[in-house]
Amino acid sequence: MHSIAQWFPQGWRHFLLGGISIGLGVSVLFALTGLIGGVSTTYSALWSWLSRHSFFRHVNLVSKRGWLMMYSLGMIAGAAVFTFTLGHSQGFITRVPLWQLFVGGILAGFGARMGGGCTSGHGICGVGSGQVPSILAVVVFLATAILTAHLVHALGGF
Repeated sequence: MHSIAQWFPQGWRHFLLGGISIGLGVSVLFALTGLIGGVSTTYSALWSWLSRHSFFRHVNLVSKRGWLMMYSLGMIAGAAVFTFTLGHSQGFITRVPLWQLFVGGILAGFGARMGGGCTSGHGICGVGSGQVPSILAVVVFLATAILTAHLVHALGGF
């Protein structure tokens, strides 16, 4: 039997605190505004300012792009505040090359839109409210992530 330290060599408490914080954040957002705190629509909302394509000009998308941008900026600002106050004083650290982060972000954005939502929308809000499509989506997300991680590892990646 493996110890929990093997799976979480730097501890598990910060993951628990992060999960509780995210859950409280989306709960407060919903309680105060009735809005669901998923992030994938933000991707399309950003494009609604940049593209004239009819998909990005849909009234429902254009009407909520302001709060979605503020929501996204709040997440970025929160991550920055954490990183420079409680996290690593040297900032964001990764061994992943910047181009891979960029390509991964673009692919994840398209995938989230194709999947009808992102992991935060489905995993936190959808599963939290017992929506079967979200539960199924999360199972697919996790299975795909596990398979991808094993494939990358087998091919000599991280």
